[in-house]
Amino acid sequence: MLLFDYKSYIPHLAIDCVIFGYKERELKVLISKLYFNGDIYSLPSGFIYKQEGIDEAAHRILKERTGISNIFLQHYKNFGEAERTNKVVLQSIINQNKEYFESEVNLSNEEFEWLTSRFISLGYYALVDMNKVIPTKTELDESMEWYNIHEIPNMMMDHKEMIEKALESLRLNLDTNIIVLNLLPETFTMKEVQDLYETIFEKEYARNNFQKKILELNVLERLEKKFTGASNKAPYLYRFRK
Repeated sequence: MLLFDYKSYIPHLAIDCVIFGYKERELKVLISKLYFNGDIYSLPSGFIYKQEGIDEAAHRILKERTGISNIFLQHYKNFGEAERTNKVVLQSIINQNKEYFESEVNLSNEEFEWLTSRFISLGYYALVDMNKVIPTKTELDESMEWYNIHEIPNMMMDHKEMIEKALESLRLNLDTNIIVLNLLPETFTMKEVQDLYETIFEKEYARNNFQKKILELNVLERLEKKFTGASNKAPYLYRFRK
């Protein structure tokens, strides 16, 4: 079995995706535990086919890992330090999984050198409604699961830094940046919006001032009230304006 057809890809370029989800006031990231001994964790990643654009490749990788195609996707940073290589990681994987590589994988010296050469990674982050996502494993994944942003396992190479930089980018200009609402279902209450913002920014907002600021952006459409059967006043539902 070949791990990949490396001749089909653009050399020295990779894509790593930070997929953000949100549920019950927790910001989460979708992370792969690789199907090898050694507890190796990775972001959903992939290479770029020679005939693909980079955004097209990122959307393909995301669809393969989440099962959905209508995803908000943002390129936020490139990672390309002079010593950026996964040679140590791959050699460690091979050493700890000799039986697998001897019996299942035909990894030639040429493929090993290609895979462990210096790669520039294009960092993307995605914002998804977790209710629509079906985390999908590849043959190299033992698991594909959501992790709280504050409980990230030890990641391979610079993937932990990628998550940190993606979060920094997500937090920029949040007062006018409404892309974070892509983390919510199609309809939502204003309280759910405020909870989301407070979770991402890790700070509290005064309710009246926050709602006024959000509504002044004029990007939301107010719908019918959300009746819950409780005695308290039913809140309005909102969605993005079409």
